[in-house]
Amino acid sequence: MLDNLELLNYAKQACENAYVPYSNFHVGACALYDTGNYYVGCNVENASYGLSLCAERNAMSNAIVAGEKGKLVKIAVYSKDRANCMPCGACRQWMAEFKKDDNLQIVLESENSKCAVFTIEELLPYGFVL
Repeated sequence: MLDNLELLNYAKQACENAYVPYSNFHVGACALYDTGNYYVGCNVENASYGLSLCAERNAMSNAIVAGEKGKLVKIAVYSKDRANCMPCGACRQWMAEFKKDDNLQIVLESENSKCAVFTIEELLPYGFVL
C-alpha cells in the first residue's frame, strides 16, 4: 500500500496535466483503494463551468472505468497553486459514496510541505446516504 507521501507525489504528477484555461488553478488527486490499486486524476475545466470535473472525481471515475471493485481508503489532493487544497462539497460526497468506512483519509500538502490528514467524517459530518 502506498504511504501518504507517495500518494501526494502521484497527485503532484497528475496536477501537471490539469486543463485549466479559465481559472489557472491546477489540482491533481490520487485515490487509493483497499485492493492496493490507485488511480490519478486532474481537474478538467470547460467554458460552461458546471461541466468542469474536479481532480478527485476524475481519479474516482478512472477507478470505475478500470473496473475497480474495492473501496476507497485514502485520497491525496494537491494543488501547486494553494497549500491545504480542500476538496469541494461535491467531491466530499463522492468520497463518501465510495469509501470503505468513516476512516477514509484525505491527504493534503500543508503549508510546510508536510502531510495534513483529515477523515471524511471531519470534512463531511452529515453526508447524504441512503
